[in-house]
Amino acid sequence: MTDFELLLPQAVDVREVGMRDGLQLEAPVPLADKLAMLEALVETGVRRIEVTSFVSPKAVPALADADALAAELHRFPGVHFSALVANTRGAQRAVDAGIADLEYVVSASDSHSRANAGRPTKDAVAAVPDIAALAHGAGGSLEVVVATAWDCPFDGRTALDRTVDVARASVTAGADQLCLGDTIGTTTPLRVVRLLDEVRRATPGVPLGVHFHDTRGTGQANALAAVQAGVTQLDSSVGGLGGCPFAPGASGNIATEELVYWLEDSGVRTGIDLDAVLAAAAVTRRAVGRELPSSLFRAGGRNAPRGTWSPEVVGSQA
Repeated sequence: MTDFELLLPQAVDVREVGMRDGLQLEAPVPLADKLAMLEALVETGVRRIEVTSFVSPKAVPALADADALAAELHRFPGVHFSALVANTRGAQRAVDAGIADLEYVVSASDSHSRANAGRPTKDAVAAVPDIAALAHGAGGSLEVVVATAWDCPFDGRTALDRTVDVARASVTAGADQLCLGDTIGTTTPLRVVRLLDEVRRATPGVPLGVHFHDTRGTGQANALAAVQAGVTQLDSSVGGLGGCPFAPGASGNIATEELVYWLEDSGVRTGIDLDAVLAAAAVTRRAVGRELPSSLFRAGGRNAPRGTWSPEVVGSQA
């Protein structure tokens, strides 16, 4: 009998984005509840957290407390916090609030760029040098997140060459690393691998991560394809929360607990404790006041009795 093995790395670096992407479509959550959620996430062992976004509170009221939340981050030493920004004003706010590691969104499609940032893609790319200078001047780094890297809710399929051009231009303009975003959850494994290969060819040596949404149930399959293609930086959201306010139909990110479940069970180290993620998901469910989309959170783990893994029991322990 032939032995089959997946081509997987020894470890991956998971960034938790539930505090930002997970909450941005929700009704505003009180700061105290956000801090409880953050405390639970830190207990999972995750060491990279996208904690908030410095954007217009009118556009995204759920994240209007970005400055107040940033003021509490000193309570969590050893965690690498980053924040998303949409322009130089947001970057300056983030730096002033003490967060120097920035993620700047550049949409590969013009229509989404106008909806998300109020300007076409070329103008969004033109702001990269100034935002990079702010991050670097504060001792931080700049990651450009290429949104609608595969598809746009307005323009349809994004041409591969266009996404590659945006990635290349962003690195030339000062980005330290890149992340490709499946903003509306439409891509599939083969398309994932093809785009990763082309972006790597255009930006050799630049760290490259992925950000998948599970809108059409392909998120974890895409994550596996990316990991097999050599990606070791992945975004995920506790409970599978998330979505883009400026992309009609976009829904949650891939769930952190589901990603950790299959990675660890496949021998890939994440440094994240699955039981603690389930506990954090229970805290998150209470914070947002609704059920979470994560299948694993609802069903429980494979190797434990249902009563042990149920959200109700985990929540009572959080």
